[in-house]
Amino acid sequence: MVEVTPAAEGRAPLALTMSAPRRGKPPRHFADLGAAERTAALTELGEKPFRGKQLATHYFTHLTSDPAEMTDLPQEGRTALVEALFPPLLTPVRTLTADAGTTVKTLWRLYDGVKVESVLMRYPGRATLCVSSQVGCGMACPFCATGQLGLTRNMSTAEILEQVRLAAQALARGEVAGGPGRLSNLVFMGMGEPLANYRAVIEAVRRFIAPAPEGFGMSARNVTVSTVGLVPAIDKLANEGIPVTLALSLHAPDDALRTELVPINTRWTVDEALDAAYRYFEATGRRVSIEYALIKDMNDHAWRADLLGQKLTDRGRGWVHVNPIPLNPTPGSIWTASERSVEAEFVSRLRSYGIPTTVRDTRGSDIDGACGQLAAEEGP
Repeated sequence: MVEVTPAAEGRAPLALTMSAPRRGKPPRHFADLGAAERTAALTELGEKPFRGKQLATHYFTHLTSDPAEMTDLPQEGRTALVEALFPPLLTPVRTLTADAGTTVKTLWRLYDGVKVESVLMRYPGRATLCVSSQVGCGMACPFCATGQLGLTRNMSTAEILEQVRLAAQALARGEVAGGPGRLSNLVFMGMGEPLANYRAVIEAVRRFIAPAPEGFGMSARNVTVSTVGLVPAIDKLANEGIPVTLALSLHAPDDALRTELVPINTRWTVDEALDAAYRYFEATGRRVSIEYALIKDMNDHAWRADLLGQKLTDRGRGWVHVNPIPLNPTPGSIWTASERSVEAEFVSRLRSYGIPTTVRDTRGSDIDGACGQLAAEEGP
């Protein structure tokens, strides 16, 4: 999701907040635990270790944490066991729909009262969930609604997984327009910088792709992890051996403008971020996506399309795909999406370099589609 908020006069880069303020940890949840930790937790509760597989089957395969649906567990003590291992982590605060009910945006309240958002988008043949990885964001990009909220804290692995389970459950139960269906794609393009919460995000990814009953059994190729360009974390991800899609939020091909739009560029420049993205391609064989929010009279110039095309092709052919994204503005913003004719010229220039380029389908513009808008409106 691409967001926009009013920039300060002069559009000076904002200060970065790289680490979350200290807050209490979310309560222990079954989805946070590895196999050995599950055994220890069950033993502590006076249960046999084999209960772990039963609980995993209910959570990851049947998509439930309701003790009433776990009829293979002894009725006596079942509720207490589930309450101990499946504390409620996400509570819906507000749900908005668009696109004839096929786009569903949910504002969630977490255990400590803070709020995050996820967006479920159903298309013919697939369903994609846009998940959040942090409460707010510390990257301070001035065109991003979440970035203007600042960073409150990182989300836990289980808090990330619960967004996925609840969306998959809603689809399976036919609660989303189009009848019963299956969640097929996940994108870390909600609130937060995923690679700034690396440990929780990579553990969540492992559970996304682990075969049932240890995970949701999804394809790694259908999982996209986005980043504004945290170079060391991109290299670390490349060495995980998990072929997820990497999406680099670039938004400008020149350092002068990108530093203004993406302040982390003062630490890792355009070329350093692109070099890391290319190394990711070399390590995984997975084509990288370049995300580029087109902002009217800001970054949509034809010469910038040429510069981007040159920088990408200088590194090789066939390693990258560009997604220009019409800006999804927030109310009162001084910035807006590019004119269609300008967008078309930008796309044409990139394609002239032989770069596959697809304008991103925007959804939910009538329901505050940019992640962070609902949280900002609702407040604490």
